[in-house]
Amino acid sequence: MKLAQLLFTQGFGTRRECAGLIAAELVTIDGAICDNPNRELVPEGLQFSVRGEPWSYRAQALLVMNKPVGYECSQKPKHHPSVYSLLPAPLRNRGVQAIGRLDEDTSGVLLFTDDGTLIHRLTSPKHHVPKVYEVSCKHPVDARQVDQLLGGVLLHDENETVRAAACEATGTSTLRLTLVEGKYHQVKRMIAAVGNRVSSLHRSAFGEVRVEGLTPGGWRWLPGDPLDLPTAAISGMPLGT
Repeated sequence: MKLAQLLFTQGFGTRRECAGLIAAELVTIDGAICDNPNRELVPEGLQFSVRGEPWSYRAQALLVMNKPVGYECSQKPKHHPSVYSLLPAPLRNRGVQAIGRLDEDTSGVLLFTDDGTLIHRLTSPKHHVPKVYEVSCKHPVDARQVDQLLGGVLLHDENETVRAAACEATGTSTLRLTLVEGKYHQVKRMIAAVGNRVSSLHRSAFGEVRVEGLTPGGWRWLPGDPLDLPTAAISGMPLGT
């Protein structure tokens, strides 16, 4: 693949802009300036720098962010900044999308990709991808509430009950809740259905993906499909820049 085309696929601008970066000697490979836009390269595994920032070629982007509170999962936010503003321009330019959404007041694991097939796989109900939430409640949590959440509750405006795949009290007023569906405001609605109220919410896992080592707003690459990744492979990935 020619260098200018490679930069274009990675989101560094239009083809003309990528050629301009190369002509301005802002692209280096193996520490050496590369000023030939037509240089043929093997993209897989290629490490390069643009404007002094290191980058790795990725045929398809897949990353995890530790979403902070106070950000909307929208390209066109209405009341708060967009989570996309926390990503570097090349990722925004290549069109990564959040896989599902977290509310403005919810933090934790948020995946992004530009692979439409993967988005479908991870959001399809038939795959039952577990998502783990750390829930702080306004009122004390008791065994009855845990049993109800495990047994199934009827949400407002729903005809069928939904239940937690797993649920345990982790403190006087805290829960760890695992869901495999993705209904609108599901955690908050389930907690309300058992007579309590969510005061704060953090998604600690999406499948095997977690955010240990990531500060709020930080991100890192993932090496492959989250449905197939062991925890060890994910936790060892380098942080994003």
